[in-house]
Formats: sequence, structure tokens, C-alpha cells
Amino acid sequence: MPEKLIENRKYIRHPSDIPIEVNSELAGGAEENKLLHNISVGGLCFKSKEPFKQDKTLSVKISFVRPVFEARGRVVWCKANEDGSFDIGIEFAGAVDAFRARMVEQVCRIEQYKKEVLEKEGRTLTGTQAAIEWINKFAKEFSEQ
Repeated sequence: MPEKLIENRKYIRHPSDIPIEVNSELAGGAEENKLLHNISVGGLCFKSKEPFKQDKTLSVKISFVRPVFEARGRVVWCKANEDGSFDIGIEFAGAVDAFRARMVEQVCRIEQYKKEVLEKEGRTLTGTQAAIEWINKFAKEFSEQ
């Protein structure tokens, strides 16, 4: 990996395909459903059909974690993909680092649960299905830790 790219990454990124809601001016202030691409303590990346301007402020909501995660962020980069979609990089703004870290941990546990279900039970779960099952089984224990 190029040295410059390593320097720009302050946090470990965790892949995920859990649905998120993005509130932006592009949607007239309405929430758009997107799929999370990856997440870290510092921010997240999601896929979009439309480009977003750098420094644009967005509201992001992840309903499939407990407590529901809501944060404001700013677009720090927008990368065009060969298929015509865009990867949008968001840096969190104004949220408490401990809460963000906890939310990232929960998303990672849901992703791990999805892998374990596939290995042990042979069931392939979407991010949404895994989040719902994990929350029903483990969210109470997680929130008490």
C-alpha cells in the first residue's frame, strides 16, 4: 500500500453492508437509503448513484444498531467507480469518540455473526437480516457491557 495512503488512514476500517440512511440536500432534505461500504471510528464510506461535493455536511443514521446511531459528517472524498456509482467518504463531526467506537464494535460483531451463521448453519444472511437477528439475540448483553 502506498505510504501516503497509510498516513491518511487514522483508523482501521471495517467492511459492512448494513443499510444506512443519509439525509442530504441532493434528496431535498429527505433520507436516502444507502448501503454502508465500510466504517471506522473516524467515519464511514457508502455507495451512491450520485456524486457528493467535498465538504458537504450530511446526517447519517444507522437504525440496525442499538442504540440507533445518528451523526453528522462531512464529505471528505468522492470517488467515481467504473460502474458509474460513487464511493462517498464521510468524516464524523461532533460525536463523542467513545460512542462512535462502541457503534463500530457493534457493527463488527454483526458482521462476525453473519460469518458464523454461514459457517455453522449454512445460512447466508444479508446485512439487514444479520443485524436484526444479532440485535434480538445479543443487543441487551452488549449494551450492559
